[in-house]
Amino acid sequence: MRSFVGEFCFAALCLVAACLAKIEIDEGVLVVTKDNFDSVIQDNEFVLLEFYAPWCGHCKALAPEYAKAAKKLEDAKSTVKLGKVDATIETQLAEKHGVRGYPTLKFYRKGTAIEYTGGRQADDIVNWLNKKTGSPAKDLPTVDEANAFIEAHNVVVIGFFKDVTSDAAKVFLEVSNAMDDHVFGITSTDEVLKEYEIEDGKIVLFKKFDEGKAVYDGEVTIKDVQNFISVYSLPLVVEFNQDTAQKIFSGDIKSHLLVFLSNAAGHFEKYRDEIHEPAKKYRGEVLFVTIDCDATDHERILEFFGLKKEDVPAMRLIQLEQDMAKYKPENPEITAENVLEFVTAFVEGKLKRHLLTQDLPEDWDKNPVKVLVGTNFHEIAYDKEKDVLVEFYAPWCGHCQQLVPIYDQLGERFKDNDKLVIAKMDATANELEDIKVSSFPTLTLYKKETNQAVEYSGDRTLEGLTKFIETGGEYGQAVEEAQEEDEDDDVPRKDEL
Repeated sequence: MRSFVGEFCFAALCLVAACLAKIEIDEGVLVVTKDNFDSVIQDNEFVLLEFYAPWCGHCKALAPEYAKAAKKLEDAKSTVKLGKVDATIETQLAEKHGVRGYPTLKFYRKGTAIEYTGGRQADDIVNWLNKKTGSPAKDLPTVDEANAFIEAHNVVVIGFFKDVTSDAAKVFLEVSNAMDDHVFGITSTDEVLKEYEIEDGKIVLFKKFDEGKAVYDGEVTIKDVQNFISVYSLPLVVEFNQDTAQKIFSGDIKSHLLVFLSNAAGHFEKYRDEIHEPAKKYRGEVLFVTIDCDATDHERILEFFGLKKEDVPAMRLIQLEQDMAKYKPENPEITAENVLEFVTAFVEGKLKRHLLTQDLPEDWDKNPVKVLVGTNFHEIAYDKEKDVLVEFYAPWCGHCQQLVPIYDQLGERFKDNDKLVIAKMDATANELEDIKVSSFPTLTLYKKETNQAVEYSGDRTLEGLTKFIETGGEYGQAVEEAQEEDEDDDVPRKDEL
């Protein structure tokens, strides 16, 4: 009897343990909770974990790609597992692992977390994981394997080195290890070199667009090879979207020609060839980018350039390393000749920077808070007879919207002071060559006689702003020193498109 009871209890305990250890799987992805987190991380050598919120749009966009990646890894019999944590339910788990936004992806290698730096498409996820869990460059000993490798990816980089211990091959492997967003292969086999008619020591980028492949002929240094891959792995003309944005703005090419088109109006088909020809000439110097203005997500970009949907098709040049300097063509036509002329003038330094400005309203000085635009700013702000407080704002900025009633009260309070001007300027629609606005709202007092600019960094209250004015900017500076380490990181920057 005792033996039967003991066996029964033992079996029951095993059953309970099995139930507790059981992990739900949703489309190949492990559903991770606080109860099974430790076992998931400890029982699997490699785990990519997504912390998500069900209401998050970026999480919803990632979900199908994440599931595809899980299926690709399963089909390849990979030991890497994908998991997901609903951070709105598992709040303690998310907090413990430093989750500050959604989605947050963390890669666990033998229980140790490292930052995920890959893309959000299925292939990007799989490629990144393969690189982190194996050799940075796949060995391709046969023609069949090389063919299959090239066919399986949109872009691949292959090093053709008969001596894989050579200095050039070592540099290639260093590059392949450093560039997480690309897929690399390496071969030393004569038959593979012969099949692709490639000389020993060459690096070739194969792609399923534009010219099909690009051969690197320069000196094999880490920097030069990385630059070659960055330039030739992108299409000659890149379409701006969620998947390409990071590659566009984080690349080495900081001068971009942006062509604003409407897909619904057939602009992409109509102007494709007109854009491609000039792009060939300036490849590596200027990145050519198309933007579909039908997408609601791109409205802010149009606004940033002072454009409206009815202005499309249109083009602008932007130089990222010079405070987002913009250039506007005299001739707006999207023709190969005109695009080439515009870009050539830019490269040769013959263009003058284009500064946005609104038309000056007839009633700009009707209310206690005066309205400034690009054309009247200097005349009003630099009036040596008056102190002038200017709020640089953005219409979409929540902090600016909260300030409106307070700032109007401030204007009302000082409306009878003929030695003081309270003013505001929409800094998204008006640009000044000599003044750079990096966050919203920015409140600056231009002092009479000297025109010295003093920025206010105190609390945005009627009392605080009043003290700032009455002390000639001294109050604001004292507050700035006291709060220097407590700066508001949530204030939006002007360069956030």
